Amino acid sequence: MDGVPSLDPGSPRVRFGAEMRRLREAAELSQTAVASRLGCTQTQVCRLEKATRTPSKSDAERLDRLFGTADGASFTRLYQRIIAQSGSPVWFRDWAEEIEPIALVLRSWDPLLVPGLLQTESYARNIFSQEPEITPEEVEKRVQNRIQRQGILDRSNPFALRILIDEGVLRRKVGGAEAMHEQLGHLLEVAQRPTVSIQIVGSECLTGLMGAFMIAELPDGKPEAIHVDSSAEGQVTTDLDSVTAIRKRYEAIRLWAYPEHMSLKMIEDVRREWI
Repeated sequence: MDGVPSLDPGSPRVRFGAEMRRLREAAELSQTAVASRLGCTQTQVCRLEKATRTPSKSDAERLDRLFGTADGASFTRLYQRIIAQSGSPVWFRDWAEEIEPIALVLRSWDPLLVPGLLQTESYARNIFSQEPEITPEEVEKRVQNRIQRQGILDRSNPFALRILIDEGVLRRKVGGAEAMHEQLGHLLEVAQRPTVSIQIVGSECLTGLMGAFMIAELPDGKPEAIHVDSSAEGQVTTDLDSVTAIRKRYEAIRLWAYPEHMSLKMIEDVRREWI
């Protein structure tokens, strides 16, 4: 996912881009030639070199194969340093940087919270601040990482986003009344986008209480991928049996969802309660 470029020439992301450019030029390869080997566009290669795009794990591995870690350079090692500085665990970076950016449709269910892609900064900060033994610096790092991830919704060809949220989430106090009022207002604003659908699921639905998940529909005949939350470590997989099970669960939950126009009215009504 794209982020804000660091001005520190010693940062891992800037070093990643500088090494990439140095080795590409030494090999007398154009950005287009490297792009064809990475399976991306020339623009993406340019942004990697300028450190305005965060490399993915596959980017690093392919560059190591392409350049053979010349002069001791290791893009995989630099990638590990980049993700160590981010606010996301390694397993989630694979989803956020390799699955979401190419998704055609993203389906999401959350029984407890507003999903991360739609959280306001204040809402996210209140969630992260209650993590055990977390430092204020780590809270801010995670908040900024989440906000940067949401930039994917503003790309020129955004994926279709289908959100299911449990009714109880609207009244689960995260922060103060002002934070909740702002968060529900943000949901109403995002729901106006033609590619976004938000439906509230009745509290009588027990099918989804096992946990939150996301389903990514991918292009070019690629198998669907899922991300399933847990209290310890999430799971990202394209395993057919796992994907099929989650797909069936999503459809079962959706049967309990209110129509979109009713869902938005529910959000607006509860929003007024938070004033």
